[in-house]
Amino acid sequence: MKIENVRIEEIDEIFRLYDIASAYQKSKKTVVVWPEFDRGMVTNEIVENRQFKLLIDDTFACVWAITFSDAQIWEKRNEDPAIYIHRIATNPDFRGHDFVGAIVKWAKDFAKTHDKQYIRLDTIGDNTGLINHYCKCGFNFLGLFELPNVDELPPHYKEGPACLFEIDLKKDENDG
Repeated sequence: MKIENVRIEEIDEIFRLYDIASAYQKSKKTVVVWPEFDRGMVTNEIVENRQFKLLIDDTFACVWAITFSDAQIWEKRNEDPAIYIHRIATNPDFRGHDFVGAIVKWAKDFAKTHDKQYIRLDTIGDNTGLINHYCKCGFNFLGLFELPNVDELPPHYKEGPACLFEIDLKKDENDG
C-alpha cells in the first residue's frame, strides 16, 4: 500500500470512483448523494498537489482531496491551523480495508509536516453509520451544524446539516 499525489492524466479514474461512490450512496438510500463534481475544481486540486491516491498493487484503491482552508464550512474555526479532508472515494474492489484509518495515519504525518494542529472532515446529513465509522477512526464528532452560506460549495451541501469531525494533534500527543 502506498500513498501518492494524483497525476493530471489520472483524473478520469477519480471521476470513475466518484461515480461509483454516488451510485453506492443511492443504493444505500443515504440522505445525501454526491453530485457530479466540477472537473475544474478537481484539476486545480491535482495541479496544487492536494488530490491523493492510495494504491494497492498499482491500482487505485481510494482517493481523497485536502485543503488548508475551509471557511464556508468551518467559519471561525477556519482560523485554526488545520488540514481538511474531502471526498474520500473507495474502489469497491477494496471496500472493508479501513482506508479511513490509513488516511488518518497519513494525515497525522502530513499535518505535522505542515505545522497543522487539526485534521478535519465533514459529511452532510445525519448518517449515524458514517458518524460512528469516523469516530472509530479517531475523529471527534463535533455535532450537526446548519451552514449559513453554501453558495460557493458543491450542491449537496444544500441537502442537510453538516457533520463536523476533527482530530486535535496536540490533544492526541498529550493523551498518547
